[in-house]
This record gives sequence, structure tokens and C-alpha cells, in this order.
Amino acid sequence: MSESDSKSEKSRSWLERLSMALTGEPSSRAELLEVLRASEQRELLDAEALSIIEGALTVSDLKAREIMVPRSQVVFFRIDQTAGEILTGVIESGHSRFPILGDGNDDVLGVLLAKDLLFLAHPDRSERFNLRELLRPSPGIPESKRLNVLLQEFKANRNHLAVVYDEYGSMSGIITIEDVLEQIVGDIEDEFDYDEDDFIKQHVDGTYTVKALTTIEDFNRAFGSEFDDDEFDTIGGLMMNRIGRLPNRDDQVVIEGFEFRVLNADNRRIHLLQVARRSTD
Repeated sequence: MSESDSKSEKSRSWLERLSMALTGEPSSRAELLEVLRASEQRELLDAEALSIIEGALTVSDLKAREIMVPRSQVVFFRIDQTAGEILTGVIESGHSRFPILGDGNDDVLGVLLAKDLLFLAHPDRSERFNLRELLRPSPGIPESKRLNVLLQEFKANRNHLAVVYDEYGSMSGIITIEDVLEQIVGDIEDEFDYDEDDFIKQHVDGTYTVKALTTIEDFNRAFGSEFDDDEFDTIGGLMMNRIGRLPNRDDQVVIEGFEFRVLNADNRRIHLLQVARRSTD
């Protein structure tokens, strides 16, 4: 091969090389994933790109209820609260968007952006505080809304947060555009993300999301289980051992009455799991 041919080969984008690898025309998503993973092993596709593609394919199968922040963990304010009360809550939480409730517990009037409170730093303007005038729209969605459809709606309407309602019309949680994007690109952590308190999150449907780095000791304490931690330190390590190979998204396994499903993983380790207690009926 001449020097010019070698340079041409190296200059090909990973997408062009991937297209060459897809000549087998996979007939199902499972076959497509096999081709993609084989392409990664042949170094036609890097691990990060493979993880993003797998995430994009998985998003269409996930629903809002599976990744939403449950109501018990939502920081919200009421329309009759004072500017001082709201400012204190905003500073303590570190979040940027907050649902505002009206008279009822499920009456969401809109969303307050933390940046819209900056005018309160000016003493002459703080007296003119009117919370209703600051509210942004708060679209409501059902728990069954698929994430790929929700992401399209977020982009089209330029919204970053939606309120999730159950079948009875009660607010069950919230979901943000960041929550959806994390299913594609992995965790997007900022300076306000918690390292410990968010390791295990309970959802209204009885399932849990659990970080794979959760120690087996902490998992046993939270779920009343009795997993042995002599060989493995984390719940992700335990599951990888049961799977018997490198993890893939949507891998599922039942261990001692618990159903584990991989929500987020790369070609090296598991990042996030969905956990449910298996029915004994």
C-alpha cells in the first residue's frame, strides 16, 4: 500500500468504516447490536461511540416512569411562599428548575427557573416580587410516555422539564431533558450531584434504580437481602459474575429473589441497574 493510500485509510471516519461493516444487513435490533459490538472489537468503532449508539437504541424502549425523579425527591415550592423562603430553598438544593404548586398537591402551576430570581439581589426590585409572573410552562406527561418521543417534544417545545402524572392524575414525579440524555451518553454529573444519597432511588411502580458501585453491604441494608460480600464489594461486581461476561444494556438476571436489569453500561463495567423484587406468587 502506498503512503497516500495509507493516509486515505486513516482519514476515514468511524462512521464510514462502520457502514462498510454493515453490509450483512442485520434483520433485527439484536443482530444490529451484534454487528456493532463486533465492529468495536475490530476497532472500527470506539467504545464510547458504541455506548452512545446502544443508548440511543435503548431509549425507545424506556418509559418516563423508569427514570423519573419520584415525587418524594422533588424540590418544589408553593405559590404563596415568600421570596426569602424560596431563595433559601433554591440555595440549599442547588437545582436550577422547581415545580410550583397551587392550592392542591397535584396542581402544578408552572416551573420556576433559579436564574429568574437574580433580580432579587437588587434591593429596589425585591419588593416587586410576584411569583406567578416568573413561571414558565410545565408540560404534563403520563408515566407511560416513551423517552424517544419525550426527547423530540423537549427539542420541539424548548422545554427542559416535564411533570409526570400517574393514571389517576396524581403527580408522581418529574423528568428533565438531562435525565433522558443520560440514558444515551451516560451520567452527566455536575457540582451539585450527590455521591451517596442517590445510589439507590425508589420509583412509584415499586422498582429501584441502583448505581452499580453501591456496596453489597449498603444494598443488603436497604433491601434486607443477604448477599455475600466476601468475593465482591459492589452489587455491579456481583451481577457481572452472574452474567459471566462483559455487560450489555438490557442484560437481566435474577439473584435470590431480585430481578436485575442493566440500564447503563459500557464494554468495561455496569453503571446503572434497575432492581425489582421478584413476585413469589
